[in-house]
Amino acid sequence: MRENWRIKVSVVAGVSALAFSALMAAPAVADEAASSLQEVQMPADVKIVEGLAPVAGADAPSLEPEADAPFSAAAAAAAAAAAKAAPAANTCLGSTAAYGSKGCFQHNGDIVWAGDTQKDGMSAAVGVYTDYGRAAEVCINKLGVNTWATCNKDYRETGNVRLRVFRYDGDTGKFYQPENWSGWIPVDGKY
Repeated sequence: MRENWRIKVSVVAGVSALAFSALMAAPAVADEAASSLQEVQMPADVKIVEGLAPVAGADAPSLEPEADAPFSAAAAAAAAAAAKAAPAANTCLGSTAAYGSKGCFQHNGDIVWAGDTQKDGMSAAVGVYTDYGRAAEVCINKLGVNTWATCNKDYRETGNVRLRVFRYDGDTGKFYQPENWSGWIPVDGKY
C-alpha cells in the first residue's frame, strides 16, 4: 500500500514538472501581449539597417497571421512536394513571426522583409544570420504599423540565411523579445 502511494506521488510530481516546463518553454507567438517584453543583448558588431518602403507594385507578403487549419496526411504530402519544387521568384521564404513583428526572405534579389503588426511605438526588427560567417545584420521597419519594409542584400548563392524576428525601440536603440527564429533558408531558394 505504501509503495503504491509513492508511485502515485512520483507520477503526480513528474507530470507537474513536465507541465511547468512546457509552460515556461513555450515560445511567444505573434498575438501575445507586449507586457512581457524583455531586452535582448545584441553583439556590438551587429549592423542595423533601416528598411525602405517596398517598390510600388511589389507583391508584398501578407501581414495577416496564418490560419491554424487542420493538417491532414494529404496536406502534408502536398506540402512536402511543394517544398521540393523551386519557388516562384517573388516567393517569400522562411516566414517567421513573433509579437508585433513578421519577417521573411525573398531569394530573388536577396530581399529581407520586415513587417510591423502592432501599434506599440516600437518597430519590427528582422535579424539575418548566415551559415558562412558573414556578420549579422538587422533590418528595421520604422514605417509604422501594418507596413512592410525591405532591406536589399547580396548573400552568397551557395549559403543559407536564418531570420530572427523581434521588436526594436528606436528611442533607446534597444531590442526586445518575444522573438522567434526561422529555420535555415537557402539563398538560392532551392531546398
